[in-house]
Amino acid sequence: MDLLAAMQVFVHTVDKGSLQAAAEASGISPTMAGKHLRSLEARAGTRLLNRTTRRQSLTGFGQDYYLRCQEILRMVGESDMQAQNQQAAPTGTLRVTAPVSFGSEALVPALATYLSAYPLVRIDLSLSDRTADLVDEGFDAALRIGTLPDSGLVARALAPYRMMICASPDYLSRHGTPAKPEDLSHHECLSFSWSAASPWRITDDEGEHRVAIDGRLRVNHGGALRQAALHGLGIVMQPAVLLQHDVRAGRLVQLFADDTLPSRPMHVVHLPNHRSPKLRSFIDFVVTTFGA
Repeated sequence: MDLLAAMQVFVHTVDKGSLQAAAEASGISPTMAGKHLRSLEARAGTRLLNRTTRRQSLTGFGQDYYLRCQEILRMVGESDMQAQNQQAAPTGTLRVTAPVSFGSEALVPALATYLSAYPLVRIDLSLSDRTADLVDEGFDAALRIGTLPDSGLVARALAPYRMMICASPDYLSRHGTPAKPEDLSHHECLSFSWSAASPWRITDDEGEHRVAIDGRLRVNHGGALRQAALHGLGIVMQPAVLLQHDVRAGRLVQLFADDTLPSRPMHVVHLPNHRSPKLRSFIDFVVTTFGA
């Protein structure tokens, strides 16, 4: 007898309260259902059900065996579903949230490749520096920067989110190039409004330096700080993803390139058991594009 079919008959018998009902749920005759049940008991070497003409009840071993059968059938069903999903083409709308700087400067340009590869998928991208709730707000996936809390989400690690210190050639020609981290305290340093009092941390061969920086301009937006640096208003420390294109084009000059600057972990997260073809294709793309 087929083992999985016999397990299914056994579980139906327990759930529905009778062999007759189990036979109907399984689409077989009561006689065949009885053969499945007897075959399963013979395989187990003991009775699974105490049966009389009026009632039935699980034996002690049957109770444990019933729970195990439920789990096995659930796993088989999920495996079949996964195999079916694997063969299905990604399609539909994918709702994603990401931090503003990373989303606008790195993720959006990369989406051209993803959308070209999956023409049946639409992306609804929300850029925000707050932590969105995937369940309450209906997001399929999120890009997260920083240490993840124990949220129950499935997380895939990406390359760390690294910082970069830069200034425009014009600023450096007027004010000079800082040779060591401590020199920054004598320069116009551009900072976020909410972190202006925080020192800049730079690690070189001598160890970590915590430099108290100052400047006449503070802004609450990374893109605006980049613009300020491009226009020669001072030295900026921002994510590399925000500044690296300007460095390559010569619009900004990278400072302390051989030293280590702060970095934060980055992940792409999604809800457990949410692995549709469109989501799986997006997660794989993000890990391939931005992975370590």
